[in-house]
Amino acid sequence: MPGFTIRPERTDDTEVAAIADVVAAAFGSPAEAELVRRIRASENYLPSAALVAVSSDDGRVLGHVMVSHVGLRRPDGTLGSIASLSPLAVHPDHQRSGIGSALVHAVVAVADELGEPLVVLEGSPAYYGRLGFEYSVPLGISIHLPDWAPAEAAQVRRLANYDAAITGTVEYPPAFDDVT
Repeated sequence: MPGFTIRPERTDDTEVAAIADVVAAAFGSPAEAELVRRIRASENYLPSAALVAVSSDDGRVLGHVMVSHVGLRRPDGTLGSIASLSPLAVHPDHQRSGIGSALVHAVVAVADELGEPLVVLEGSPAYYGRLGFEYSVPLGISIHLPDWAPAEAAQVRRLANYDAAITGTVEYPPAFDDVT
């Protein structure tokens, strides 16, 4: 496996195409690559929280992750926003090499630096659990999951500015339509 470095994504045409290729290959579908495009075009996009892992050998994009804002419907009915990690993608030829974990740690650090109190996601409890994520429901945050996903796939990572008063139900913005 080649070495890699992590840096912010660039939005030039060549890198955007390379990211789309990696995301589509990782998920076996163009839907998640379209999600990345939609998030970039939305007001929820956090450019500094969109990262790539690139090969130390040739600069090729090996993985991508982004954190963007999604809605949080509070118990009083008001709508706030919180950070959400989606999607995380590593090219199939480079999975199980530490790239995904490194991307998650790096993007969570960026979210923490931005002052976000927490990051939510839908994902494997076994994988994300070892990266500091935990089941969100005991912390008062619910996420409507697809029927096939276990309840524990609703996850949260508490950051330095975490406040236990932040509770509610995640509401995905239009960029996520037909993807979640």
